[in-house]
Amino acid sequence: MAVIEGFRVQNYRALRDITLGKLSTQQRGEPLTPFTVVIGKNGVGKSTLFDAFGFVADCLSTDVESACDVKQRGGFERLRSMGVDDSIRFEIYYRETPNERPITYELAIGLDPSGRPFVESEVLRQRRKGQKHGRPYPFLRLQHGKGAVWAGEEALEVEGEEERSQVLVELTDTRQLGIATLGTLKEHPRIKRFRDFLKGWYLSYFYPDAARSLPGAGPQRHLNIHGDNIGNVVQFMEREHKSRFNSILQRIANKIPGITSIQTQVTEDKRVLLRFNDGPFADPFFAQQMSDGTLKVFAYLLLMEDPEPPAFVCIEEPENGLYHKLLETLAQEFRSHATGKRNAPQIFVTTHQPYFVDALSPSEVWILEKEATGYSSVRRVSELVDVNNLVAEGLPLGGLWYSDYLDARQ
Repeated sequence: MAVIEGFRVQNYRALRDITLGKLSTQQRGEPLTPFTVVIGKNGVGKSTLFDAFGFVADCLSTDVESACDVKQRGGFERLRSMGVDDSIRFEIYYRETPNERPITYELAIGLDPSGRPFVESEVLRQRRKGQKHGRPYPFLRLQHGKGAVWAGEEALEVEGEEERSQVLVELTDTRQLGIATLGTLKEHPRIKRFRDFLKGWYLSYFYPDAARSLPGAGPQRHLNIHGDNIGNVVQFMEREHKSRFNSILQRIANKIPGITSIQTQVTEDKRVLLRFNDGPFADPFFAQQMSDGTLKVFAYLLLMEDPEPPAFVCIEEPENGLYHKLLETLAQEFRSHATGKRNAPQIFVTTHQPYFVDALSPSEVWILEKEATGYSSVRRVSELVDVNNLVAEGLPLGGLWYSDYLDARQ
């Protein structure tokens, strides 16, 4: 399954220029781990970083202008870093499989002469087979919607063949990503795979009241971003994965304090009810009666049990509404699912809860901080030698964070 090894954001609100992981131009860095967590105080830009992933995904699913105008973003000028005239830029360095050569995707979004957001430039790069030095060669290069694309898997593999395999293209709508159009054509398999990877990102906007709704009956393959189809996903698993369905639900129930079993019930008007059986009570509780924390844990664990999980899962502050002693267990669950099987999702989490961080290693954690300039900076906790030594001695990482050992100003 594809994995992001590095992510760079420039000129996006407080994220003037930050890089997590490894890029094609920054090979000294270590790649992002399968389970990556960003920590920091309130107001340092954790939500902005989470939204940066969502923004790139929205640019593909709609267009760049619509992505800018989403209610919580407020338009391009509110997104662009204050005092900056340059474009908003993103760079994704990813690998489709562990043995494949990495691919870099670069996206720049600016304002056209009429003041509307548009795709200023878009590039996909990959090294030729056997190439160990030099800049990877682009197989998609667009500037203001015009440029060149190289078709097939083998294009650009032979030096000197660039012009022969080059196809000139011009997009009719510069607000649409080039990969959105070209990625639907079978002659561009590398673009298609990246488009499908990006299209499959799962950013959790779960909130308990949505999970308490009563959806119409009907199995659904995957949990949606708001979590209001939990019952439908359970129905799908019951229908399509009968042999493992009960064991999955029982495994989830065993990890939620006080719950002995979970079932579904379809009402006469064809709506789905989730029933949680609490040991001391003869009658089950329905989802509408359960606490926010119980529903949240159930949703996350159900997402992890998806037989066909998304390649990239992004969750903001999963600790909200949860009992603090559950957090270390939840972090361990995320890590075990991110690292425990071949087609495991890569999981990216933001948090400000030390109990969650206690379960993590320094290489999995990045700390986001606000500089005197007002912009954010980020660094990997494993770069802090003293912290590494203290963790090696058995001190929990969350406790060290709580005690300000991770603060650069200490």
